[in-house]
Amino acid sequence: MSEPDPHTPFRPVDRDSFPGHPMPASVPPGLRLELSRARVKTGKEAAFDEWMAMLHDRYDECLDTLSSERAAFEATFKHTEADGSMWMYHLTLIGVSGSGLDLSNPVDAAHEAFAREVKEPGWEELTPTFMIAPRHILEEMQTFGEIGQSNDDPT
Repeated sequence: MSEPDPHTPFRPVDRDSFPGHPMPASVPPGLRLELSRARVKTGKEAAFDEWMAMLHDRYDECLDTLSSERAAFEATFKHTEADGSMWMYHLTLIGVSGSGLDLSNPVDAAHEAFAREVKEPGWEELTPTFMIAPRHILEEMQTFGEIGQSNDDPT
């Protein structure tokens, strides 16, 4: 007997036609603040945990991808709804000129493979409304989002 669909609906945006939400005034120019969510496929909850363990195990490799992605910050959360469905949330602060995943990079390829296996295709995009951080951190995040390195990096 197949398991019923979770009650919580999943309505991913069409990335080809969705330009992204307008940024609130509190997000520095050149950056995008995004909170996305996707439903974890039924029966793939353990694979989600394996995915996150792989990212932890390969943390230094993940750090090395941030510059080209112009990702000043990323965080992933999991949540179980009242109906029992598991969801993942992904929070990012990225530069608008970021490259996204580079599938020729082994850790990005492994990350993408887990995504295809574990989560429903697509993302729902939550609307950003406010962001705050200390000024010196905001300045560093804005610089990283623009050029992929710190103000203090001599290279």
